[in-house]
Parts: sequence; structure tokens; C-alpha cells
Amino acid sequence: MPSTALKHTDLGEIEKIHARLRATFDSGKTLPLAYRRQQLLQLARLVQDNTQAMQEAIYKDYRKQPLEVALGDTTPIIPAALRAAEKVEEWTKPEKPEVEEWRSSWDTTIYKVPKGVAVIISPWNFPYILSFGPLVGAIAAGCPAILKPSEHTPSVAALFAELVPKYLDPEAYAVVNGAVVETAKLLELKFDHIFFTGSTNVGRIVAAAAAKQLTPTTLELGGKSPVFVDAENTDIELAAKRVLWGRQINAGQVCVSPDYILVPRSHQDAFVAAIQKAYKQFYPDGALESSSTLTAVHPSAQERVKALIARTKGEVVVGGKEKEGRIEPTVVKNVDVKDALMEGEIFAPIMPIVPVDNVDEAIKIIRSYSTPLVIHVFTESAETKDKFLYGTRSGTLVLNDTFMELGVHETPFGGLGDSGFGSFSGKYGFDTFTHQRSYINVPLAAEPFLGHRYPPYTEEGYKFFAAGASQKIPDN
Repeated sequence: MPSTALKHTDLGEIEKIHARLRATFDSGKTLPLAYRRQQLLQLARLVQDNTQAMQEAIYKDYRKQPLEVALGDTTPIIPAALRAAEKVEEWTKPEKPEVEEWRSSWDTTIYKVPKGVAVIISPWNFPYILSFGPLVGAIAAGCPAILKPSEHTPSVAALFAELVPKYLDPEAYAVVNGAVVETAKLLELKFDHIFFTGSTNVGRIVAAAAAKQLTPTTLELGGKSPVFVDAENTDIELAAKRVLWGRQINAGQVCVSPDYILVPRSHQDAFVAAIQKAYKQFYPDGALESSSTLTAVHPSAQERVKALIARTKGEVVVGGKEKEGRIEPTVVKNVDVKDALMEGEIFAPIMPIVPVDNVDEAIKIIRSYSTPLVIHVFTESAETKDKFLYGTRSGTLVLNDTFMELGVHETPFGGLGDSGFGSFSGKYGFDTFTHQRSYINVPLAAEPFLGHRYPPYTEEGYKFFAAGASQKIPDN
């Protein structure tokens, strides 16, 4: 495990932080748009000013490569914060829904108001984007928030505690560090929204704790996100290169990482050959050599990953070796659906290839598992695309690439079923922390229309209010 000693937040201090943020929200301090914009710009500055320190902290924790940190963990925060700062006035603008003529004078409005105080509990694998990404939405919505980074990246967590109060308003945004005890303490407190990213098992614990407080929750979980390679209708070499790239990022420790690959049986060997070609391009001197840019497997998972490789009944055709915490991207062909690699989310640099007879068998296998966070399909066929679009369920469907769904700020990112619920990214993050508060102003002049509702009830009153049930219903 990493040697950095993380200072845990005192349990009594957690209560004080919670009370301080509650008082700040009640005061209305976080409501003005100018305040929100200023905090969003400060968040962008935090990342821009400290990118090097952020990269060094996570490298110290488990040797995550700087390019991967920049690609998916730090850089996306800045455009997200800047876009929110630019759009927050538009996002918060009240809506005037279309209403019936008889109540057109009631000033019917939908106001976008902050839910209240939020807590954001983030994982170790992408600690920056999965903390600050949701925080962008919370700030834009006008919600104070507590950040709870993972104890499994102690250098990163310590950096959070140092930087957040320097750049953001400490009366509204705070960091709580610790492990199970501190997280449990947070979940005992009353929040107005809980945002959790992590495993399905822990997600169930968070959801149960939230249910006791009737707290709305966003769960960003994971699952077995499959890949289907429509070999007759795609460039196999490019598909193999993109799949291997997506799997080797962060040593496969990504919730959207390709978990298993479904390939037509007759094209399995061609796909393996394409993987081997891409592997040599990525690691010309070998994945475990000092020149390699392979990220290490987190210390807490190394034994589990090595055991998985040892248990598979499939044929290892690429990788499989380990050195000083780094494990080669490992490709295994002829994997059966009952293999050890298919029991649950792998969350490691292992790529099982499951041969199938056709696209329909691939979809049947996908549907036999819990709803995944992402389905990846490599195809140029409109028919294949439609089969996956209408015949499968997932948080996201990505054609012809892997991993890129995390960088699209114009669409919601989130799970479905066992892969989670709720979403964030761009305006959808703002929506997550926002309550749509309906409003009407019933004019006194409407009394003649409302007079029939008062006792004693009359036949005339009944006919007046029941008239809507007699309207003509179209034939089709």
C-alpha cells in the first residue's frame, strides 16, 4: 500500500463542517450567479495552477501515468468549469410552461433552485474528475458541498485538503478525509443530495443509508461493459487498437473500460493478431520495461488480479506477466461465459475474448448480465447499430471507440440499473443538484371559476368539474 499517512478528519469536526455548510446555504450566500461564476472560475484555476502537483500526487499513490491523468482526470475539469460559468445564467432561467387558456393568467413558472447541501464521495481511480466534475454541477446549482476523496489515494486526498480551502470558499466547500468510519459518519448526517462513485456493493450501502434520511442520490457504479466487434463491417485492426488502448488506460481500472470482447468466432484469430500488432506498437520494448508508460495496478488489487489470470480456463495470447506492481495487459481468447473472468467486473488490465456465432448471440450474452454502464460496438452497419440501440440497455452506447464517453460534456453520463442511476456532465450535472420548483399565483379574479368546489357540493358543481372526462379521445 502507499506509504503516505493520511490525516483523518475528526468525527466531531465532520459535524461542525456539516453545520457550517448548512448555515451558509441557509444564509443564501451561494445563490447569486456572480458568486457561482466566481467559484467555478476558482475551481478552474485550482486545477490549472496545480496540474503538476496533482499528477505527482497520484503517481506517488500508484504510478498513474501523467498523460492518462491529463487526458481523463484533470484537463476535462477546466472546460467543464468554464462552460458552467458561461452557461449558469441560461441554466437557471425560470421556465414558463404552456398551460390551458383558462389558467393562462396564473403566472405558472418552474424555478431552478438548489437542492441544498451535498456530499460527493469519490473513488481512487479517477479522483480529480470524479470529485471536481460533480462539484461543477453543485456549484452551478448553488449547492454547498463536502468532498470525500478516497483513502486509497492518500497523497491525492491530502492534496485535496490543502488546495480546496485555498481556492474555494471554505464556508461553502470543504474536504473530509478518512476511511470507512468517516464515510459512515457523513452518511449519518442529513444531506440534500449524495453523489457517490464506486463499486456496486458499496453503492448499495450508500443507497441504504440515503434511504434512512430520504436523501436523493446519484450512484455512478460500473459493471461488465462489453465490446462487440462486427468484424464483417468494421476495420478490425483499428478496432483492436482502440479496444486495447481503452483497456490499458489506468491499467483497466476504469468503470467504463472494455470488460470483455465479443467477436465472431470465425474472426477471433484475426482480431487477436490485430491486438498483438497494436500491443507491439504501444510497448515496443515490452510493457514491463522501464521505458513503458504502463500504469501500475493499485497495490490493494494486485493479488486479486494475478489470481484472476491464474484461474482463467481461456488461452492467454498476450501479456500475463507482472513486475513491481505493473501487470501486462493480458489478452485471453476462447473464454467461456462461465469462466472466472466473466463472474464480475474485472477492473484490471485483462481482456477476455468471447467468441460468438453472430450479433444476436452477442446481444443475448450482454443481456444475461446486469445492465452495464457502457456498451461499445465497432461497426459501420446501420442494422447492427439499431440492434444494439433498441435491443440492449446501458448507461451509454458508444460506437467505434472506447473511453471517450467521459469527455462528452453535452450528453449525460450515468448508469442504469446495477450500473447506477442519475447523471452528471455539463448541464446534466447542474440538473442533478437542482430542484425544479413549480410555482403558480392563483388570481383572486378566478373565484367565479372556483366557486363550485366549495361545500355544500351540488350537481351543477359535479358537472362542471367532471366535464373534462367527457372530452373526445382520438381514434389513433
